Amino acid sequence: MSLSIQVKLNGESRAIDLDDPRVTLLDLLRERLELTGTKKGCDRGQCGACTVLVDGRRVNACLTLAASIDGATVETIEGVADGPALHPVQQAFIDHDGFQCGYCTPGQIMSAIGLLREARVHGDPERVREQMSGNLCRCGAYAGIVEAVLEAERITVDQRKRGAA
Repeated sequence: MSLSIQVKLNGESRAIDLDDPRVTLLDLLRERLELTGTKKGCDRGQCGACTVLVDGRRVNACLTLAASIDGATVETIEGVADGPALHPVQQAFIDHDGFQCGYCTPGQIMSAIGLLREARVHGDPERVREQMSGNLCRCGAYAGIVEAVLEAERITVDQRKRGAA
């Protein structure tokens, strides 16, 4: 059974034919669309390595059927930079050593971007830890991740203030 879906993927409208309606968003991204920045970790929704944004919400791509995103806007790690300029969260991860091996980093960054858009941090490291708890880092780079999210929040708040002025 073939199914056709329409999505806006990293700012680009795409028509995608699904050969199997049971394919996950993760497998569609990695295997069909060659967007391999989204990682397959546990494939059970427990590690967060596959986190992407669907209509601005953080989702585990391994638990999301591709068929369910028809008409949605999907953002992956490949779409967050603005040309050569890194997204503030990406830059903050570099500046604060928010990664070691880097395998979880795309999911961590996408989760952080979603969290900052939700405006739930308020400069509180404990909130960052709680709200990012669905993203695991086997290397233990959590201190750098928290600092990176807090720094990115400061930058984005400053940018919003300048834009409003």
